[in-house]
Amino acid sequence: MYKQHQFCQWFRCFPTLANGQKPHLGFLCATSAFLVLAAPTFTSLPGSKLLAQTPISQNLAAASLYQQGVTRYNRNDLQGAEHAFRQALQQDSTLAMARNYLGNIMLMQNRLDVAMQEYGEAIRINPNLGEAYYNLGLVLHQQGQKEAAITAYRQALVIDPMRAAAQYNLGLALYEVAQPQEAIAAYEQAINLDSSNSNAYFNLAIALQEQGQLEPAIAAYRQTLQLDPKNAIAYNNMASLMAIQGQAAGAISAYQQAIRQNPKNASAYYNLGVTLYNQGDFKKANGVLKRARNEYREQGNTEQAEKIEQLMQQIVQKTQQQQPQAQTVNPTDNVMTPEQQMPNQPEIPVKPSIVPISSEPQPTSMSPGQ
Repeated sequence: MYKQHQFCQWFRCFPTLANGQKPHLGFLCATSAFLVLAAPTFTSLPGSKLLAQTPISQNLAAASLYQQGVTRYNRNDLQGAEHAFRQALQQDSTLAMARNYLGNIMLMQNRLDVAMQEYGEAIRINPNLGEAYYNLGLVLHQQGQKEAAITAYRQALVIDPMRAAAQYNLGLALYEVAQPQEAIAAYEQAINLDSSNSNAYFNLAIALQEQGQLEPAIAAYRQTLQLDPKNAIAYNNMASLMAIQGQAAGAISAYQQAIRQNPKNASAYYNLGVTLYNQGDFKKANGVLKRARNEYREQGNTEQAEKIEQLMQQIVQKTQQQQPQAQTVNPTDNVMTPEQQMPNQPEIPVKPSIVPISSEPQPTSMSPGQ
């Protein structure tokens, strides 16, 4: 297994980039909590005809072996691709893209230390290889080294400012290290580069929501739902913000949409019940809260189920207070104490419901000649 401090030493030797900047020294030594990201996927590359027209090496044997590696990589023959790339490197050790591909293969096989070494070699050979910095960021992010991943993503963006995936992942990492304003800026830039990324809008909405910017957060949730109309969490979160803003009718509609997308959504049932209660519709509120209680019980969340049971009892008291009675009623008989009062706003779901969606890491490789 390769030692991380060895790679840190190599990184200090990287030459100056084309823009006159040097990579930040020692960033690979940063540590953080472990983070699990989704498994990487393959990226499509140009066909063999284009590869033949743009040889990656003056060594014809190396160029031929490299082309074989790319072809096998695209066919998901990772073992064959690795063998071809390593043979190509024996013929020409300056093939930075072969190293980048090898890093991709190692990353897909979860051999993270080896992937880190391969990307480091690619950067050492070609310090302007943005793909290698971006892919290195994926490895570091997956290892939980978030500060180091931020540096790698930023270096990838110095080389290629149009890399939308790097901006998105940068936003995610910044959010995770509690830099919300910087995360918001990164998500907004990611959206400028790729307006079809529903996850970027969703993560932006969460960051805005946590900063108290409710109207922009609602707008970001709306954009999320235009791109991903089945996102029940986005409906639920947006509805809660609308309820807080006094937009009860819109909130009720959004909660109902959240329930349609996920009929087991206990949080949406609870929040809908609270909103109906605040509108004075106690009968509907009681029915919805009953469903919320049952869902929480099925989930094993007895504490929340008991809380809802108390709220349902309060609704019964409220209903009794509204019914005309022949006998004289003591005005204090059914008055609830402040501690018993129904919350006047729905709860925004806790962390498991609103954690930003991680990007699916996609190790990248550019075509030869670029």
